[in-house]
Amino acid sequence: MPTNLNPKSTTSAVILTSTGSYDKVTAGCPIGAYTGSANFLSGASMQVAYVYKKLGGDVIDIELTPGNVYAAYEEAVLEYSYIVNLHQSKNSLSDTLGDTTGTFDHLGAQLTGPTGSNLRFPRFQVSYAQRVGDGVSTLGGYGGTTTIYSGSIVPRMNTQDYNLQAIVQTASDSGKDESGNAVTYAGKVDNERIFITRVYFKSPRAMWRFYGYYGGVGVVGNYSTYGQFADDSTFEIIPTWQNKLQAIMYEDSIWTRTSHYSYALKNNKLKLYPNPSYYPFMSDKIWFEFYIKKDATATGAGYEDGVKGVNNMNTLPYSNIPFRNINAIGKQWIRKYALSVCKEMLGQIRGKFTTVPIPGDSVTLNHAELLSQAKTEQAELRDKLVDMLAAMEYTELIKKDSEKSEATATTFKNSPLPIFVG
Repeated sequence: MPTNLNPKSTTSAVILTSTGSYDKVTAGCPIGAYTGSANFLSGASMQVAYVYKKLGGDVIDIELTPGNVYAAYEEAVLEYSYIVNLHQSKNSLSDTLGDTTGTFDHLGAQLTGPTGSNLRFPRFQVSYAQRVGDGVSTLGGYGGTTTIYSGSIVPRMNTQDYNLQAIVQTASDSGKDESGNAVTYAGKVDNERIFITRVYFKSPRAMWRFYGYYGGVGVVGNYSTYGQFADDSTFEIIPTWQNKLQAIMYEDSIWTRTSHYSYALKNNKLKLYPNPSYYPFMSDKIWFEFYIKKDATATGAGYEDGVKGVNNMNTLPYSNIPFRNINAIGKQWIRKYALSVCKEMLGQIRGKFTTVPIPGDSVTLNHAELLSQAKTEQAELRDKLVDMLAAMEYTELIKKDSEKSEATATTFKNSPLPIFVG
């Protein structure tokens, strides 16, 4: 098919104009992510003049339309927003894990959820470290965010073995324990494995009143002359820590020497030692604490624990950066990147025609050079922006602050001190 040339100017019928049109920008943007911004429309229309001058449109025709420039400008803004959002996600992800996420349309515009998160300075919350701590606390028997339930059994004469899993499952199904008391884990076990974190027995405590009526059978512990008249208000002055140590040693002696039971726990099966028939405390209970193993992503009961929130970069509530929030640094990057995209378009167009005939000769087009330049320039612009943002990540900034503090301290340390003469 012959090339459509203008016989009067021997140029293509499609050439770039020297200026753009504000009113036609919207129609020229294929995605339309920023066409609702008047500032974007102005920037895109002015980009036409910039491209026209940079590519020498006042010297030789440029086979582009203003619509091509508008599309390139939109692509540049979206690319800038993409790179900056990636940077901010690295900064904030560890502090925003578990936060409320959002939903987005096909343009990247946010439909639901917290807005403007990518424009805010997040608090330092070490969310992942907290989640790890919660899990370790549960494994250690300290609770964390997992509910720890309490249960009990009544030892039976000549019965050493007790299946705690079966006992808890039965109580969960019926809603009551073997004593007829309501349980807090009713209907929650559902044949899931329970994890026993503690087994204990509340032994009777002897009264410890070293200076009281039962302390020394009529005498104070050191046989002083206050003897049989001493009560809790003794006339002896001793440090508080002595009372504390005496109490600890006494209670430890009771716990160690008079404990009624020992036990072994394997696969949630409890074995008591020795046989409970040897003891007169059959009415006392053996207590145990446990939690119910749930899926790692199961929701918590009664509150939001972040399971349904942000879990990676994709669920961060980050929309396209509003055009009005892109500063002068970003807008200059956008101009350069849009120019490079225009070069790529022009190279693709000129590559379809190796030569263009002119009266008496032909002209070889520079599509190869344009494509090579565009590829190199785009890569350099992206890499430079990524490297610059990497140097500005919060972890790097705090290192620089530390270096400044050390340098300042060194400066003052080596500074001579003034000498005051009285």
